[in-house]
Formats: sequence, structure tokens, C-alpha cells
Amino acid sequence: MGIERRNRLMVFPRLGKWAIILVSIGFIVAGIRAFQLYGYVFENNVKHTGFVYIPNGATYDQVIDSLKAGDFLTNYKSIKWVANKKHYPELIKPGAYQIEKGWSNNKLIDKLRSGAQTPVKVTFNNIRFRDNLAARLAHYLEADSVAFLKELSDTAVAKKYGFTYASFPAMFIPNTYEFYWTTTPAEYIERMKEEYDRFWTDDRKKKAEAAGLTPVQVITLASIVQEETVKPDEMHRIAGVYINRLKRGWRLQADPTVKFAVGDFGIKRILNQHLEIESPYNTYKYKGLPPGPINFPNPKSIEAVLNYEKSNYLYFCAKEDFSGYHNFSRTLREHNRNAARYQHALNKNRIFK
Repeated sequence: MGIERRNRLMVFPRLGKWAIILVSIGFIVAGIRAFQLYGYVFENNVKHTGFVYIPNGATYDQVIDSLKAGDFLTNYKSIKWVANKKHYPELIKPGAYQIEKGWSNNKLIDKLRSGAQTPVKVTFNNIRFRDNLAARLAHYLEADSVAFLKELSDTAVAKKYGFTYASFPAMFIPNTYEFYWTTTPAEYIERMKEEYDRFWTDDRKKKAEAAGLTPVQVITLASIVQEETVKPDEMHRIAGVYINRLKRGWRLQADPTVKFAVGDFGIKRILNQHLEIESPYNTYKYKGLPPGPINFPNPKSIEAVLNYEKSNYLYFCAKEDFSGYHNFSRTLREHNRNAARYQHALNKNRIFK
């Protein structure tokens, strides 16, 4: 056998061995990579449950910033790989999405790119003014308070739904509602009209008619009753007193409406100077109900008016013990005695305004 042939036989076995080693290493590396990529896609990566908020026009980087702000993920490198493979950067949809602890990147990206928002619960109560409502809504929804207030204060919008500017607050009945985070102010108002119509069942309309009131007037009176007392067991009686006055054509002489006209609900003592203010809400000057609610009364207050207590009471005055309850009377003489005791208590406690 020639030397050249023998040398070739010695070289090829070595090459074959290295080839096997290299191929083996390649398989190992590929296996490790495949295992890593499988983990990128299917392993748990969400650390805790919570909401991710993605605003309109958000970029992929902003989505990642939102995830980081909530400290949601264990591995941010892996989410980027999965997002790119699923083309998520080109398919971003705004909204509020509830994500769950233990989710994989695959499930997370599928959720975000689906656009299937999780509704958020929007609660508003104990609201007096439109700007308060706008601020509360902006706390829950994407639009800011300026956008909400603009819609709530638009006379044309009020007219569209059958209200005046003054009566428009009657359409917004406090409760807890579900909305998508991206709900616009216009969409919010349209939904509240639906809720208003749903609230005013035939039974409630009949009760309002029996009291000689329209639905808006019921809510307007309820807003006064709600300001008069924090005691639920007194609401029906106070509502009855006001309805008795309305039926007799008397002025309501409701202190809360004067406070509304002044623009200060913090007043503890109504003075003569307050009673002289020129305003359609000054029920010491003008008969009947004011042109609209003085706050956003809750359903309990509305029900108190619809189910008012039938009595002969025409007057009431806060009790001198400052318990929050009231003394009720049928005659002016009796009322004046009650009022004198309350005024004396105010003076004694140096409450002058």
C-alpha cells in the first residue's frame, strides 16, 4: 500500500470523529435553544394578577413600560421574542386588560392582541357638582376630567337626551357600573341614558305621577332630601314634608338649595344675607322646585321620595342635640319653638356661620 493512500486512511477517520462531535454539539445546542424557546412561549412568566392599561396610540415600548410599571413579568427578554413572532408590535389594541398570575408569554400576548378588554367597575356616589363627577370618571376611565366635564356641561348634549342644562344631572343615577376603560365621554353619557331609562320602570313612573311629580322632579327633590339628612330612616318623612308644601303651593324654603345657590355646602348656619341671593335655586324666594338637582342623588334618596311618608307635617328643624335627626311639626308655632332651641344650641356652641 502506498504512503499517500495510507495517509489518507489515517486522516479520514480523524475527520469523521470530529464531524460526529461537531454534529453532536450542534444537536445539543439546538436542543438547548429549542428548550429555551419553548420556555419563552409556554413557561409561566406573569408574577401576579392585575390590570395592564394600554392607551390609544400606544407603541410596543409603551406596552412594555406598562408591564414594567406593574412589575408583572419575570423575564422581559422572552416576552419580546414571543411578541415579535406573533407580530404583536403591529397589532396593539388599546384597553384595560386583566392578566393572571401564572400566565405564559403566549397567553399574555394572545390576550393583549385580541383586544378583549376586561370591563372596569366605575362607582360614583356622594357627588355634588359636575366637575366632581368628571374627576371621578377620569379616575376609572382613559379620558381626562376636562373631556368629561366638557361633555357634561354641553347644553346641546343635554338637549339631545331630552334635558336642559340644569336638569341634565338627573340623568346620572349613582351606582356601580361596568365600562371598558377606553369608553369615551360621549359613549359614557349614552350608556347613562340607557341606565336612566332602565331605572324608571313603570312602577316608579306611577309612583312619581301619584306624587304629582315627573321623574326629573323626583330626582330634584331627592337631591334636596339627601342634603337635608344623613339618616335613612328620616328621608321618607322629610320627602313627605316637602311634597305637602308643594301641594299647598308653598315655598319649599330648603336650606340646601340656598347653599347650592351660594356655591358653598360647608355653610353651617343660613343667614339673612344668604336668603337674599338672587337665584332660581333660592327656594326661600321662589315657589316650587328648583330647575334641576343640586347634587347627584343616590337610588335610596330617590326611593325615599317615591315612597314618601304621608303625614300632616309641614315643618322640620334640626335637633338641638346635633344628632343629625330632626324635630317635625304641624304648626308654625310648634316649629318656631323647635327652631329657637336649635338656634340657642348654635349660639352656645359658637357656630355663627
